[in-house]
Amino acid sequence: MHRSAPRLSRILACAAVPVMLVAVGCSSDSGSGSDAEKKAGSSSSSDSAGAEPTKPAVEPAKFTDLPDACTSIAKNTVKDLVPEAKKKGGTAGRSSDLSVRGSCSWNGLDDKGVKGSQYRWLSVAFTRFDSDQALGSGAARATEDYTKQVAKEKASEGAQKAAAAAAPGIGDEATAITYKLNKTDEDFEYATVVARTGNVVVTLTYNGAGYAGAKTPSAADILKGAQKAAKEAVGKVDATAGAGSAEASPSAGDAKKDDKKEEKKGDEKGDEKPASEATPKS
Repeated sequence: MHRSAPRLSRILACAAVPVMLVAVGCSSDSGSGSDAEKKAGSSSSSDSAGAEPTKPAVEPAKFTDLPDACTSIAKNTVKDLVPEAKKKGGTAGRSSDLSVRGSCSWNGLDDKGVKGSQYRWLSVAFTRFDSDQALGSGAARATEDYTKQVAKEKASEGAQKAAAAAAPGIGDEATAITYKLNKTDEDFEYATVVARTGNVVVTLTYNGAGYAGAKTPSAADILKGAQKAAKEAVGKVDATAGAGSAEASPSAGDAKKDDKKEEKKGDEKGDEKPASEATPKS
């Protein structure tokens, strides 16, 4: 009876060995899994940190076309500002793409006989800017060009008594630049209106001089004529170019509203109870 005790102890010891091995194995596997998860998490964090943030989409350009420059100013206005114009319909400037750039000019000499002659020049130019993800929105690019054109007109070569002032009521923003210029031995009065409407810049120049003893036109009259013509030209952009503009399609704001409506509809559908859970009709 006493001999069986040592034998029983040996059996119990052998039985405990597999249990210990299993425990060690599980502990080892658990550690390996934890390390793998840490590496995966670290890799994911690195990828997130290295990814560049998505830039917001630029605002769509308001206008996608330009009006005909030679018909942008009313015929009666041209007749008043440029009496005896050589070409009543104007002379169109060269352009490789009239939807991006267009211009037209008129000039004429009104001969008053012994009282001398009155010379007038009128020109209008349009420049349109598209929206570009890299360059910015059409409106922002047009604003930049507008500023450059104003500075350019202020620095006109040979200009005397140059002055610039805001021209309210013409487009989104406008500046009128006036100055005197002596050429062909005559004194010319100049007025240039640079205006911006949306993504389009309009530059209108009107000048005049008196020949053979005729009086030089007043600066006030030249400025008044330039502002009137500029307002018509800008209005033509809004009316004509607007027909094919981005306004015809939903704006980004409208698109967001539509998305919200769809999301709301989806939520409402999601809140509906399944047929099996619906309250039975009485």
